[in-house]
Amino acid sequence: MGTASVIDVSDATFDADVVEASRQAPVVVDFWAAWCGPCRALGPMLEEVVSARAGVTLAKVDVDHNPATATRFAVRGIPAVKAFRDGRVVNEFVGLQPRSVVERFVEGLAPAPAEALPADEAGLRAVLRDRPDSVAAARAMAALLLDQGRIEEAEPLLAPHAHDAVSDGLLARVELLREGGEALPAALRAGGGAGDLAALHHVISAIRTASPQTRSRLRRVVLGALASHDDHGAEVEALRRDLASALF
Repeated sequence: MGTASVIDVSDATFDADVVEASRQAPVVVDFWAAWCGPCRALGPMLEEVVSARAGVTLAKVDVDHNPATATRFAVRGIPAVKAFRDGRVVNEFVGLQPRSVVERFVEGLAPAPAEALPADEAGLRAVLRDRPDSVAAARAMAALLLDQGRIEEAEPLLAPHAHDAVSDGLLARVELLREGGEALPAALRAGGGAGDLAALHHVISAIRTASPQTRSRLRRVVLGALASHDDHGAEVEALRRDLASALF
């Protein structure tokens, strides 16, 4: 690649160039292939956006030549873009996205102080009244509503942030709860608390026997939950390996 902020990585170099490097500065990984039209459209846009953002590196992974890394990170479709920070995935999206979405994705990698949020509905509604653009508050409120089975109230809070991995995972839970049925894991039923890492083991187990559509939704649930728990390094990585095993 032509600039220091854009590099090619392989199965052999991924851990050093991405996982370890992300402990020092954010790394955006573009999983692509030469035959993929949307990849060819997204690639140059990603390079421009990342190159304009000091301190962020773009790592390119050709999935045809590096299948082990694609499998390891549960890449099911391309282009797939994953953001790494502190050695783990903290956000991701799949498919060709508008430039505005890509810019927000990269800008979101800038470190920001954690937002302290109340745990009760009244407190969260007060936060959203004062700061209606708070993504963290919208997610927290939606998760609380989903735990109570109030899916019609939760969905509008998440829809504006569907490009975000955590919000998309909650939206997948909305779809599963609305569909219902015996295939729905207990962890995703009303009151199930799918954000609990322990519950994700049950969700991953359900993936192994689910229909293709349900598998896709459960995968989104797991990836969203893992992105929201990026401070639990070893446990999150173990769950990622379990997810890859269940999918492949």
